[in-house]
Amino acid sequence: MKKSINFQYQAQYSVSHEPTFLEKEIWLVLHGYGQLAEFFLRKFQGFDSDDTLIVAPEGTNYGYLNGFSGRVGANWMTRHEREIAIQNNHIYLDLLMESLRSQYKETPKVNVLGFSQGAATATRWASRWAGEVSKLVLWAGGFAQDMVLEDACEKFSYTKITLVLGDRDEFVTPESVETQEELIEKLGKAVKKLTFSGGHEIDIEMLSVIFDSSD
Repeated sequence: MKKSINFQYQAQYSVSHEPTFLEKEIWLVLHGYGQLAEFFLRKFQGFDSDDTLIVAPEGTNYGYLNGFSGRVGANWMTRHEREIAIQNNHIYLDLLMESLRSQYKETPKVNVLGFSQGAATATRWASRWAGEVSKLVLWAGGFAQDMVLEDACEKFSYTKITLVLGDRDEFVTPESVETQEELIEKLGKAVKKLTFSGGHEIDIEMLSVIFDSSD
């Protein structure tokens, strides 16, 4: 008979600079499958400032990327015990944001960017988080199909949402695009769509468009 037990767990995250807690906004950026937060955060070098803190949490599932040794990557979940992993992700991200925001006298805006697997994780979490998300960027990924639509419709009513895809992304199929279009229609939400020349990757020029955008 399988049972479970709760215990305290230590998770890792990386920040673009030592927080002053005077920043005007926080960008929470969620990496994709098989990546590590400290290396993913390097994609955002040059976009942090005195007013902007970039925070990259790291998925708590780890594995070797090839065979039984060598490089290690993290992921947000696998098919095994998937629902438990999702719940753990929610608890982890809730506590991380609570820990950071509680140290600000003036609460900063929160923006969320999810890349690949991190996009689905971002939508699940952001759609039920107690705080407000100003901007939600889904890059090389999309809304989680198991996201609670009623929660998402209410939570994202004032959130500016952007979808970013590379025109040569090998993981994007006509079927996945159609699924996302159906979810967006059900959300009844205007979603900005951007395309860059490239594959399943973070494009720095397009990232500049995202961070420089005032809308």
